[in-house]
Amino acid sequence: MTATPDAPGDRLVRIGGIVFIVGAVATLATMAPLFLGTDPFPPIAWAVCMLMGVGFAISGAGVMRSIAAQRRAAKAVS
Repeated sequence: MTATPDAPGDRLVRIGGIVFIVGAVATLATMAPLFLGTDPFPPIAWAVCMLMGVGFAISGAGVMRSIAAQRRAAKAVS
C-alpha cells in the first residue's frame, strides 16, 4: 500500500469531519432527554452542539484551500 501525499486542505477537511462528528454526537446526547422525559442537560451541553457548524466551516475552509491550490497549479501549467 503506497501513501499518497496530502493535498493542501486535506488535513482541514479531516479535522472538520471529526469536529462535526463530535458535535453530532453531542446533539444526539443533548436531545435524548427531551424524548425520554428526563431533566435536560445544562446550557454548556447545548453550546457543544455548535461544534457541528464549526466542523462544517473548518471542512469548507479545507475545500476552499484545495480549490485555490488546484487553480494555482493549473495556472502554472498553462
